[in-house]
Amino acid sequence: MKLRLYLTIAFVLSVLCIIGFAMVSLFVKDHQIIGFDRTIISAVQGLESPGLTKVMKLFTFIGSTEFVIILSLLLVFFLYKVLQHRLEVVLFIVVLMGSGIINQLLKQFFHRVRPDFHRLIEISGYSFPSGHGMNAFTVYVMISFLLWRHISSRLGRGVLIFFSIMMILAIGISRIYLGVHYPSDVIGGYLASGVWVSMAIFFFQFYKEKRYNRKNKLVETSRDNR
Repeated sequence: MKLRLYLTIAFVLSVLCIIGFAMVSLFVKDHQIIGFDRTIISAVQGLESPGLTKVMKLFTFIGSTEFVIILSLLLVFFLYKVLQHRLEVVLFIVVLMGSGIINQLLKQFFHRVRPDFHRLIEISGYSFPSGHGMNAFTVYVMISFLLWRHISSRLGRGVLIFFSIMMILAIGISRIYLGVHYPSDVIGGYLASGVWVSMAIFFFQFYKEKRYNRKNKLVETSRDNR
């Protein structure tokens, strides 16, 4: 019963993310979201201060490919050596690599130029969807998914979810604050990652259930043959 519920939730989330991404991408293509983007950028960059700029640069580094690779290697080591979850390691690596590939394909498809006003850092490449947004969503959602069942207390699980949400939001906001992404880039990155991650979790859970049922049938068959 629980598995069906989890699979249903994953499927529904993937559909909602697909619809959301399709809507945002259409607005981006038709240049109908510029007013929204500029309003959010103005509000975020209106908070600029030397101290906040340092904090935002830190969060943007945490969302960078270099840091994500280091964090991912630590998580893979923990999953494989400490928890001894080989399937989870494969899942995490596939999802992370897939997220990066999908981001590059989408960037090449949309060819959206980055904001050209009030940049606090310089960066090249296309803007939509945000690679940092996809990195953050993919990594911290997967961390929550993989560690959830190893935390028994509600408080611990609550802290895990809260921490993941805060990291995802902080990394995304840092890209807007630093002037290298439109808000719609970040939202698009979250939604694109949401589609990929929810679909990956759906098939992973489905595969694990099938594998578990197959093992149980073999055990029952061997007992009956005795």
